[in-house]
Amino acid sequence: MTVLFENFGFRALWTPELFLGLLMIGILYFLLVTKWRDRFKEATPVRSRQKVYFVLALLALYIGWGSPLYIAGHIMISFHMTQMVFAYFIATPLFLLAIPSWFFQAIIDRFRSPITERIFRVIWSPIVALFLFNGLFSFYHVPFMFDTLMQSVILHSLYEYLLLFASALMWWHMIAPLPSAFPLSDLRRVGYIFANGILITPACALIIFAPTTLYQTYTDPTIWAQVMAYCLPSGTDVPMGLLSGPNSFTFLEARMDQQLAGVLMKVMQEITYGFTIGYVFKQWLKKEKQQEGTLTISDIPTAKS
Repeated sequence: MTVLFENFGFRALWTPELFLGLLMIGILYFLLVTKWRDRFKEATPVRSRQKVYFVLALLALYIGWGSPLYIAGHIMISFHMTQMVFAYFIATPLFLLAIPSWFFQAIIDRFRSPITERIFRVIWSPIVALFLFNGLFSFYHVPFMFDTLMQSVILHSLYEYLLLFASALMWWHMIAPLPSAFPLSDLRRVGYIFANGILITPACALIIFAPTTLYQTYTDPTIWAQVMAYCLPSGTDVPMGLLSGPNSFTFLEARMDQQLAGVLMKVMQEITYGFTIGYVFKQWLKKEKQQEGTLTISDIPTAKS
């Protein structure tokens, strides 16, 4: 990582514009859950744990999209996959856990109408969310698509935002931050999580078991230089020595790096989904205990005078 600091300036490494943008979002969040909370119907105080989740979500998104890891992800695909884990498998669920349910309800009520309800019923469908994120993720890692996106700042940025939106849809049905909105039963949520794990496997398998390197972004110096130029201030020379040579940042052979990337994604996806299944079971047990308590109280015979 020291090599990166020696070859890139502050702006390229730390993306201060993204940091400031996320900082503004953080300030708005804390105003929303404190000073502005009374403007929302049936708003309740937000737990400290949720506030911590929001800060961690902002940090995870910054690590994925704006830290030195972003530059490293343009040199080695294993770092690129680590970026994706932070953005779509850590930041997104933390955001959903951090935002209070009364805010989600207020947004739904604000835009509720017969037309929007039909639209949201389609967009927020578990099946649509299931195939949208996993389809976009798999399509992203088709070699031609990947190399094309990496060579276009606008297309790559738009695709990243689309992936973030799709990941929010997917995680919505796993976490159920607002159970009354398009709910799945707890058992179906567990099945939904397993289905997501299955659908992402082919893309990971393609990357792990491919007999050769797949992406010219990491193997063709001309394409790599074009991709890296977008990360640098205008007029800055691309440090070609980072791709090959004695001062290279690529400490793994290209195919081994590619295999590691696929393994990292699959393992981290399994870990995050495993924690989510535990979260669902915890909610499930809590509901069962509440129902048992209600039944016990209602079954107590009342005294007759």
